[in-house]
Amino acid sequence: MSLDVGPARDTLIGGEPPARRAWMRVMSERPLMVLGAVLVALVLATGAIEPGYLSLRGLRNTLLLAAPLGIMAAGQTLLMLTRGIDLSVAMIGTAAAYVAGNQSPNGAGIAIVLGLVVGCVAGATNGVGVGVFRVNPLIMTLALSGIILGLFTQWAQTFLQGSTSVAPFIRTIGAGSFFDHRIPWNVLIWGAVAIVMIGGLRRTGLGRMLYGVGDNPEAVRLAGVRIWQVLLAAYTISGFFAALGGILLAGQSGAVDLRLAQNFLLPSVAAAVIGGTSIFGGVGTYSGTIFGALILSVLNSMLTFLDAGQAVKQVVYGLIVLALAWLYAAVTRAE
Repeated sequence: MSLDVGPARDTLIGGEPPARRAWMRVMSERPLMVLGAVLVALVLATGAIEPGYLSLRGLRNTLLLAAPLGIMAAGQTLLMLTRGIDLSVAMIGTAAAYVAGNQSPNGAGIAIVLGLVVGCVAGATNGVGVGVFRVNPLIMTLALSGIILGLFTQWAQTFLQGSTSVAPFIRTIGAGSFFDHRIPWNVLIWGAVAIVMIGGLRRTGLGRMLYGVGDNPEAVRLAGVRIWQVLLAAYTISGFFAALGGILLAGQSGAVDLRLAQNFLLPSVAAAVIGGTSIFGGVGTYSGTIFGALILSVLNSMLTFLDAGQAVKQVVYGLIVLALAWLYAAVTRAE
């Protein structure tokens, strides 16, 4: 005697309704296609709210915002692949911008280089704390953020006093455009970062080690890899990207203050999560993070047109992170 339960059987065996399982399978196998569809839908919705948005000027303004966010999110992507995170990216970016502003009278080249050095030093400090002394990434990066804020609050009253403007060249690469004022210079810089990130994660030993450390750190250790060196490199690179993003933000505003990048912390995490990078490590691509940064930038424009304040935007970003963390965990269980 056999009992045929039909469609209910598929539901019971898979643990999920067939339609939901099919959707999760698409999310798992073609994430960039899904993200692209979401991006197009948001662009069209924003255009419906504000018709002027669907113009070269409106799309250019979105790219201006997306570039520094995408660069900061590049660092978060690297660290999340290793099961880490950087809660100091906003303050590292602000510190680099302050140093760039302070050194701008000596030339844009010196200002940019010293600003990037600040980012690398701060990132390496995080790397030593997490990789060598095994401090939890949340605690280490949050503590460093507080330290940087305290130091620069004091220094802004002393030897960094008056370091509020940046060199014309920094303003050009941060807010200027080329090709008849259609394409922002910072997008070109973002493109270079994207090429390095995508190629580095796919084709270099460090890229493979980042995935390995996040997926199975014990196996990586037994293979003879010094995990602390991988983490040191990852956090240093993240600090570099945070500094670069901060300098570009300073170029956009033309001036520097201690709140310069504070609103980019949560979006930098959200962009990586939206792009499919797992907070549990070992899974993710920078291609997805690019889509995540673009989606958040379009969403920011939409909320601005709806007169939503920065507090509302931060709430929305937080809800996105929570929702997608649950969604990707569900997709993983369904595989």
